[in-house]
Amino acid sequence: MHLRVINPNTTASMTLLAGRAAAAAAPPGAVVDAVHPTMGPASIESHYEEALAVPGVLEQVAIGEREGVDGYVLACFGDPGLDAARELARGPVLGIAEAAMHAATMVGRRFSVVTTLGRTVGRARELVDRYGFAGACAGVHAVEIPVLALEDPRSGAREAVTERCRRAVVEDGADVVVLGCAGMAELCAHVSAEVGVPVVDGVAAATALVAALVGIGLRPGAGGEYAPPPPKPVAGLLAGFTVAPRVPAVSR
Repeated sequence: MHLRVINPNTTASMTLLAGRAAAAAAPPGAVVDAVHPTMGPASIESHYEEALAVPGVLEQVAIGEREGVDGYVLACFGDPGLDAARELARGPVLGIAEAAMHAATMVGRRFSVVTTLGRTVGRARELVDRYGFAGACAGVHAVEIPVLALEDPRSGAREAVTERCRRAVVEDGADVVVLGCAGMAELCAHVSAEVGVPVVDGVAAATALVAALVGIGLRPGAGGEYAPPPPKPVAGLLAGFTVAPRVPAVSR
């Protein structure tokens, strides 16, 4: 089983972090690697940056398809390009927000999300609604620390995230906390120990879930909304993204 984590931003240190979190959650014998696009923003903290990140995500899925990757994790809490990636991939593709919310409802009744900047809260709430968890989500909160500052010990991110998770449990009545950024992955165990409730890292949750889907042979259908996109010309800077007719898959 070959699983690939795609960090939708272009910061190599975050790719390494996501890869470590995924490898720790993968089943024995699975090959897990982590990649990031050759183009796109250094971090994703706006709708504009999310839109710019999507071509790079699709670039990496296309490369993975040529290399025989069995399943993918999109390691950004906005789940950028998730639907489009599912149209390209023969195997399952999971976003970390989607996976984390599902996992949270399996170990508790109500969850709160703690994310980076306040300007991303709206996107997180939008995904809560899209994935059907409006009744289970007790709140979405920001620590007002930029994504790239999470790795800087001088930012106080560890302490700030821990304290905001603690407050979410008390103020929201949540019995699970979801970390709303792939850059928080290595804080998961510490925060859970300090706060006393399950804390879900979406990278780990998505890796475990995509491995399970691969293991039982579930993948996007050949028809319907996630069928391969129809071949047609693509012009200009995106000409390299022109989709060719899909060659029937051989069993792997």
